[in-house]
Amino acid sequence: MLRVSAQTTGKEADLNLINGAEGAAEADIPFGLELAGFAEALAGRDEGELTEARTRLLAAAGPAVLVDAAGVAANFQRMVRIADSTGIPVDQHSYNPLANGVREELNLTRFHSAQNSAGGD
Repeated sequence: MLRVSAQTTGKEADLNLINGAEGAAEADIPFGLELAGFAEALAGRDEGELTEARTRLLAAAGPAVLVDAAGVAANFQRMVRIADSTGIPVDQHSYNPLANGVREELNLTRFHSAQNSAGGD
């Protein structure tokens, strides 16, 4: 979705940022490095790292961006928890070429949660 959204607005998005490639944050996404650090800290669940990442994002982007980023992250957490709690797998028939390309490019099957989908073995 990020890639398509970026293309629609004429911006560049290097999805390798998801895998920790800090240089990817230098693309055409404002505050990309700070946003990536905030997302990583949220996923890591370390209070100290989250506090530092939140402070960096606030200093670089301001309170409106911080609130928006936290809202987006909360929404994704909500969707994932609902899907996980109901046991919804991502089956082969629901894969599409764009999703398959991103999945392969980022090696998403390396994550433990990939075992919950038919294509994640």
